[in-house]
Amino acid sequence: MNKEKVIGWIGTGLMGNPMVRHLLNAGYKVNVQNRTKSKAQNLIDLGCTWYDTHAEIAANSDVIVTIIGSPKDVEACYFGEEGVFKGVKSGAILVDMTTTKPSLAIRIAEEAAKHNAQAVDAPVSGGEVGAINGTLSIMVGGEKETVDSVLPIFETFGKNIVYQGAAGAGQHTKMCNQITIAGTIIGVCEGLIYGKKAGLDLNTMLESISKGAAGCWSLDVLAPKLVRSDYSPGFSVDNFVKDLNIALEEADAMKLSLPGLALVKQLYVTIQAMGKGSSGNQSLYLALEKLSAMDTV
Repeated sequence: MNKEKVIGWIGTGLMGNPMVRHLLNAGYKVNVQNRTKSKAQNLIDLGCTWYDTHAEIAANSDVIVTIIGSPKDVEACYFGEEGVFKGVKSGAILVDMTTTKPSLAIRIAEEAAKHNAQAVDAPVSGGEVGAINGTLSIMVGGEKETVDSVLPIFETFGKNIVYQGAAGAGQHTKMCNQITIAGTIIGVCEGLIYGKKAGLDLNTMLESISKGAAGCWSLDVLAPKLVRSDYSPGFSVDNFVKDLNIALEEADAMKLSLPGLALVKQLYVTIQAMGKGSSGNQSLYLALEKLSAMDTV
C-alpha cells in the first residue's frame, strides 16, 4: 500500500485508537471520525485530521477502515444519510474490522461495487492487548487482489493475517473464533473454581496446566487476571454478548444446534443483569461462582 494513500479511520475506541497509532508510527496519513470526538483527541494531537461525518471522511480518504459497535452501527455508518456510501470515491477500498453479520459484509461489498469501490471484511481477535502490542489476529474476506493491496496496513497492527475467502468469510471465521472462546472461558472459570475449592494455590496450578494440553490464550491472559480479581475489560461482556447473539443467529439460519454456545450466552446475560456488562469477558467467573455459592477468587 502506497503511503501516499490517505486512510480514513472510523472508530477510535478501545481497539481503534491503538491501531491508528501504529499506522501513524508507520508513516501513514490518517483521517479520523468517532461518535465521541474526545476519544479521538489524542490522535488529532498526533496529526490526524478530523471529519464530522462518515460521508466527509469517505470523500477525503482512499482507504476507509471501520471498527465500531454493533451491526446496526455498521449499517448506519455505511448506508445512513451521511454514511460512507454518500461520499465514497471511485477506486476506494472499504475495510470493516468490526465483528458483525456475514450477510452485512456481503451487502457492503455489493454496494461498494456499485460505486466502483471494493470492500473487505477483516474482523480481529486479540483484544486491547493485541491492538496495543500490534499482534492482532485478522480474519479476512473479499477479493484476493484487494486484500493483498491492504496487507501492509494490516501488518502495522496484526501478526496472524489469514485470507479466508470471498466477502463474508472473514466474519464467519470470527464467529468460529468467538464460539471457541466462549467454550474455552467457561472451562477456565470452572477450573479456577474447582482449584480454589480443592485448596490449591491457583498460580501454582496455572503454572502446570497452562503448559499442557489445556494451554490456551484464555489461560495465559484471562486466568491470571481472575486470580487477581481483575475484571477490567480487554473485551467487554456487552461486546461479547453482541458477538454471541450474531453467532447464534447465523447458526439458526444454518439450522445448527450449538448448545454450549447458548448456555454460555445465558450465563453472560446473568453478568449483564448483575450490572457488569462493561467488565471484561472473564467476568463469566462471577456467574459460575454465584451458582457454586463461593466467594470471589
